[in-house]
Amino acid sequence: MKKIRIGLAREGKIPPDNRVALTPWEVIETQTIFPSIEIFCQSSPYRCFSDESYKKLGIPVVDSLELCDVILGIKEFPVRDLLEGKTYFFFSHTIKKQAYNRNMLCQILKKNIRLVDYECLTDIYGKRVIAFGRFAGIVGAYNAFWGYGKKYNLYHIRRALECDNYIVLKNEYRKIGLPPVKIVLTGHGSVGHGAREVIDGIGIKEVTVSDFLNLEYKEAVYVQLHSRDYYKRFDGGDFDREEFHRAPHFYRADFFRYARVAELFLNGTFWDVGSEPYFTTEQLQSKEFNIRLIADISCDVNGPIPSTIRTSTIHDPYYDYNPSTGTEEPAFCHADNISVMAVDNLPNELPREASNSFGRILIEKIFPNLVYGDENEMIRRATITLNGKLTPRYKYLQDYVDAGK
Repeated sequence: MKKIRIGLAREGKIPPDNRVALTPWEVIETQTIFPSIEIFCQSSPYRCFSDESYKKLGIPVVDSLELCDVILGIKEFPVRDLLEGKTYFFFSHTIKKQAYNRNMLCQILKKNIRLVDYECLTDIYGKRVIAFGRFAGIVGAYNAFWGYGKKYNLYHIRRALECDNYIVLKNEYRKIGLPPVKIVLTGHGSVGHGAREVIDGIGIKEVTVSDFLNLEYKEAVYVQLHSRDYYKRFDGGDFDREEFHRAPHFYRADFFRYARVAELFLNGTFWDVGSEPYFTTEQLQSKEFNIRLIADISCDVNGPIPSTIRTSTIHDPYYDYNPSTGTEEPAFCHADNISVMAVDNLPNELPREASNSFGRILIEKIFPNLVYGDENEMIRRATITLNGKLTPRYKYLQDYVDAGK
């Protein structure tokens, strides 16, 4: 069987990501299970596993990945780092026509690169098979409660990035004591489940939608919403999940009723472009809008949450949104402002566990398709560019590409 040389790329996006597709031990496991795979690690000063940790296991650490056939990264690649004619796997953030990555996609086409986007790797039922969602949810929820404690000076816990591992993080969030507030969580995917892990770990009581909206409590409570709970068909008909994702313009947002009673909002759901925002800037200005802290874990700028006006960073995770002026102010500067967390690389705060979980999925679900043949066309479906062209599935990106030429 022909050797497949795989390279673990040095992350080049600024600020640099410290995750990696395969931990040192997973590299050894991969090469044991798949003898045709040979793995090289590109030297990096930022990676959560040091060059030395790979070298100690006999894994070649190199400056360039020119000799590799397949290159595994995490975030987008700077154009200068793209190698002509290679196959790349990474989160490209292009499938929603994100303007900031248009030039990168143009250069990928120009350099005859095969781009396989992790976000598009799905099973035969269309369900994503690989992501960092659980750890985004865990860290995002933790940061929400860290921020709430700081905003109101209620308790003090360490930042997630100061916790060496998930066990330490758990010990921290168990210290949290909340007043009787209501918390909204959206999302039932891996992000939502990760966030719920933390909420349940703190000991917050879950209630039904009806009770959340209508009852008062002497303790903190939360509700986890499905899309059907906050989107309604314009004609009053029944909610149809498949139709909602196919034709979201048939539905109107009905989230404001939760915003009237909740104080914290954790957003952990995928937003369909074309859907109405959860609420409007006018509703944000209403005296009835009660939410004062939003952890936008999904982090869609100019998307479903109007107060998410930019991304934030791990080291500076919050900013305040003044609903009266629609402008940004310093974090936690005024109780009436809405404090927003919109970090777009949350798993970086638990990079070792996140990387290990990601690598397990690569080994179990992706590499068999790479080595033995793409039987269910998983990799083909996720291939955005091939032979200098957009593949048929992604032809809808042509106008996006043309605008960058």
